[in-house]
Amino acid sequence: MATRADGARRVTAAALVTGLEGLVVAGFGVVSLVLLATRRPDDTVQAATLAVTVLALSVLPLAAARGLWLRRRWSRGPSMIVQLLALPVAWQLGQNGGGLLAAALALALAAIGVLCCLVNPKATRALGIGAG
Repeated sequence: MATRADGARRVTAAALVTGLEGLVVAGFGVVSLVLLATRRPDDTVQAATLAVTVLALSVLPLAAARGLWLRRRWSRGPSMIVQLLALPVAWQLGQNGGGLLAAALALALAAIGVLCCLVNPKATRALGIGAG
């Protein structure tokens, strides 16, 4: 029984971190929309496209987090994809140095942590994947 509880904790942790990542991305989208509405960008179409694209990109981690929270087996793949995409983003942030280095480190650690949680056999069993 401890194995099942441990797997459930791993999936819950992955859901929380993936959800937080989705909220951060959605926040950037909302900020982009606010800036679009309150400032006069050089290219309005480009600014609007950026805001809508960032908001659309927040849907995947948020949906994956909800699926993980509800223990849906389909949610493991999208969450892992989000984490794998976050690693090169963290690398690029780290290349810029300064204050972005802390953000890069936080993003990389979060992505690696979620990946470790989701590849763990106990977590896969908690999601109903594989033998068990």
